[in-house]
Order: sequence, then structure tokens, then C-alpha cells
Amino acid sequence: MKISDLLKRETIVLDMKATDKDTAINELVLNLDKAGRLNSSTEFKKAIWERENQSTTGLGEGIAIPHAKSEAVKTPSIAFGRSTAGVDYHALDGQPTYLFFMIAASAGANEAHLATLSRLSTFLMDDGFRETLLKASSENDVLKAIDQKEQEFLEKEAQEQQNTQDGYTILAVTGCPTGIAHTYMAADALKAEAEKQGITIKVQTNGSGGVKNRLTDEDIRNAKGIIVAADTKVDMDPFHGKPVLQVPVADGIKRPKALIDQVQNGNAPIYNGGSGKSSDDGQTSKGKSGFYKHLMNGVSNMLPFVVGGGILIAISFMFGIEAFDPEHPTYNAFAEMLMTIGGGNAFGLMIPVLAAFIAMSIADRPGFAAGMVGGLIASTGGAGFLGGLIAGFLAGYLALGVRKALENLPQWLEGIKTVLFYPVLNIFLTGMAMLWLVGPLSAFNTGLENWLGGMGTANMVLLGVILVQ
Repeated sequence: MKISDLLKRETIVLDMKATDKDTAINELVLNLDKAGRLNSSTEFKKAIWERENQSTTGLGEGIAIPHAKSEAVKTPSIAFGRSTAGVDYHALDGQPTYLFFMIAASAGANEAHLATLSRLSTFLMDDGFRETLLKASSENDVLKAIDQKEQEFLEKEAQEQQNTQDGYTILAVTGCPTGIAHTYMAADALKAEAEKQGITIKVQTNGSGGVKNRLTDEDIRNAKGIIVAADTKVDMDPFHGKPVLQVPVADGIKRPKALIDQVQNGNAPIYNGGSGKSSDDGQTSKGKSGFYKHLMNGVSNMLPFVVGGGILIAISFMFGIEAFDPEHPTYNAFAEMLMTIGGGNAFGLMIPVLAAFIAMSIADRPGFAAGMVGGLIASTGGAGFLGGLIAGFLAGYLALGVRKALENLPQWLEGIKTVLFYPVLNIFLTGMAMLWLVGPLSAFNTGLENWLGGMGTANMVLLGVILVQ
């Protein structure tokens, strides 16, 4: 997909009337709405402001890229606006903004759309290209400049495949809250600077469609260092023992040279916060390490519920072991609240959270919802911790299977695959399987509890010795 497929003559404003950030956003949203690209201009503008309130999209150098991914978008589009006088858009460099690209991505925007938007971000890093846009005298001049720049980019991209044989000098991970613009702008700025310095680089993007161009064990092993430019959570465990530079995503856009130089000069700190375990291209590692990694991902995210809930329950016991019970003589209203929060809610979420994050470790975002639902079925059905484990692994591998089964869908269905097909099929298949399994698992749990409860002291000591061994 080309940028000209998203940017049309009717969505270009060569002489914006806006005088400040608010009126600039209004003018561009109105332009998209008049062109018939939006379902609701009000809802889309609200989504744009939600993104602006996280951090400004005024990137400096006279550029702003306001963007949002929303159900309010009827057709994925780009609106281009140019202000001769300049607008105070609260840019990162504090200077006026002259060039505006408003990106309207539909809720089901596919990777083709996101890749196209990524290219636009790259082009705007070029001083000459920005100057061409500032001097364009017509809408056709703007479209012609973009088409020409895109053709040069695609030709250069075709040659980059030869740089991977001997590994990469530097690795990077980028991510922003919405996973649309800043994620890819930072990635492209780092790649452009690395190319300028003659350095090979591989950038993993943690975008709205999940992790792309995932760093492998071999990549990490051979790299001199890693740059993590992200405002979202990044799995850092694979980087244990490697030089890692952690910065906001905006630094990846504005300071790629300084970041690359710091890694190249050996000034990045060694990361010692993880276990060093990693997966290769998103697949589970063979043997114990893969199972252990997924299990620990679930357990580590479950622990805050265990610790927080358990301590609140313990505090409630300070008022009396049964002080939470309104029928008991020692009843205390505060103890009941503590028990409700800790026991009824925090503990109630333990198994669903365990299953959800196991599934997410295996299949990334598509596995999360199915794991959560499967874990909830296990929890409410009495299948216990064992049911949660089974639900997590089942949901994760079912999600991988669904992704594989749908990978050859027609292009026109790609946009709704991640927001419709994945969640519906993953939740349905996991839910059906767990409804079938929860009965036997619950019976097994009950039998195990009765057996343990009926053990004598000698038998319990014997069991303890066996387990220790």
C-alpha cells in the first residue's frame, strides 16, 4: 500500500487558517469529515486529544503528526495541512509547526496500513523532503513529492536484506502507547542513522498489531548493544547481561545519533534485571526453558494479587479470625471490607490473571483474552490452580493455531482479523475446551483435597520427604 492510497487531493489543505493547536486539530478533523472519511468527527477528535494528552505529537522541526486509531474512522486516511505563518502546537522543540499530517487509522487497521504510516514518518526526517512540501504550490505537487520519495525508499528497502548474514551490530526495540506513529518513527529514525554510519541494525516494533521483527536469541547474542526506546512495557529478560540503553520513545525519534554513539562507544549500562531467557521468532523454546518462561510470565503477573490480597486478608484477621462475618459476634465492618477486597476480589482474579499472562507469553496479545476467559471458567468451576495452568497453555497454543489457520485470508479481511476473528475464535475454542475439562478437573481437585485432609501425621511426613527428594 502506498501513501497516495491514503492521502488524496481532497484531504490536503495548503493554506491552513488555524492559529493554535486546538484550531489546527479542528481544521484537519473537519477536512477528513468533509471528505467522507469519518463515521463521527466528534469521536475521532476525542481520540486525537486522548493521544495528545499522553504526549504531544508536535515532534519539532516544524512537523506534527496527530494520530488516532478509532472506530470513528470510516476509511483509513491521511490529512495534510500546511500553515504559512506557523502554529504553536506545543512541539517538543518549542518552535512553530508548519507541516501537519493527521493520521486516521480504523480500529481494524492492518499491518499494511501501519507500514505505510511508518514510511511517512521516515520521510519527514529528511530536511530536503520537508522543504519540498513547504514550497509545493498545489495539491498535485504534494502528491508528486510523496510518490517520488516513496519510490526511492522502496528501492533502498529492497537492498537492506543483504545486511543480515553476519548479524547486526546494534538491536533496538521501539513502542508507544497507541503503537501507530511514534513506534515506527523511532524505528525508522534509528535505522536511518545506522545506515548513515554504516552500521547494521535490527529494530523490533511493539506496535498495535503486536510484536513485529522480533529479536531472536542469535540476534541478541551477536549484537554489541541494545536500544530500548519505548513508553510501554517491554520484555527485558532476554537482554540479561547485554549493554542496554533504556530511553523514552521520543529520544529514539529526536536523538538517534546520540543513542547509537553511546552504544557504539561502550557507554550503555549492562542490564542485570532479567533471567536471560528468550524465545526465537516468537516460538517457544524447546524443552523445559519454553514451558518455564511461559509459566513464570503467568506467575510473576499473578504475584501482586497474591501478595496484596493475602496481606489485606491477614490484616482483617487482626480484628478476629471471623471478624469479617456479619453473623459472628466479633464482626467488624472494616475487617469485612478488607476481606472483600483481598479475598473476594484480589484472590478471585489470581487464576484468570495467571492463565491470561501464560497465554500472552505464548501467543502475544491474541492469547490474552482467551486465557483470561479460560482462567475465569477454571476459577468459577472449582478447577483451581491446575485448571488455570491448563487454561493458559491451552489458550496460548490455540491462539497460535488460529493465527496460523487465518494467515492466508484475503487482503480485504486483514483489517478485521485482529479485532474480530482472533478474539471470537480464540475465546470460543478455549471456552468450549475448558467447559469440557472443568468438571473432571474440579473432581480431581476435590479428591486431592479429601485425600490430603484425611492423611495422618506419619503419612504427611512421608509425603514431605518424597517431595523434598
